[in-house]
Amino acid sequence: MSFVLKISIHATPGAKRTEAAGLYGDALRVRLGAPPVDGKANEALIAWAAETFGVVRKQVDLLHGAAGRQKVLAIQFPDAASLAQAQALLARLRGEN
Repeated sequence: MSFVLKISIHATPGAKRTEAAGLYGDALRVRLGAPPVDGKANEALIAWAAETFGVVRKQVDLLHGAAGRQKVLAIQFPDAASLAQAQALLARLRGEN
């Protein structure tokens, strides 16, 4: 059984540092401390997601939006408990607590 969390992202490349910054519509806004050149912003986003959600980079997939600001990430977790923790963290990042 697979435990996957899909996250809608609004990416803002070229920021001073990489961080979550609330909501942009229904998507989580993530400021990226990398330029939108040669895939650097996408790499920064994947690295941020892996670190934030406590997984290795190969468990984070960019499903949609490689060339735009609107992106969809899929993060794989080993079990339901890890997925539940990630969902709670996402709710906090979105300001829903």
